[in-house]
Amino acid sequence: MNSDQFEGKWKQIKGDFKKKYGKITDDEYTEAEGDFDKLAGKVQERYGKSKEDFKKEVDNW
Repeated sequence: MNSDQFEGKWKQIKGDFKKKYGKITDDEYTEAEGDFDKLAGKVQERYGKSKEDFKKEVDNW
């Protein structure tokens, strides 16, 4: 496992936590942010792209 894959896994874990925290606190923004972080982590794990690169691609799309 290289550093990009490790960082991607960490972002997925962080995204899961944010999503659960958002549900507990009834904060839809935090919950959605957790979904995005998890997706960004999966992309980084698979393709080695950072969250910022992924966000730029999504924004351009």
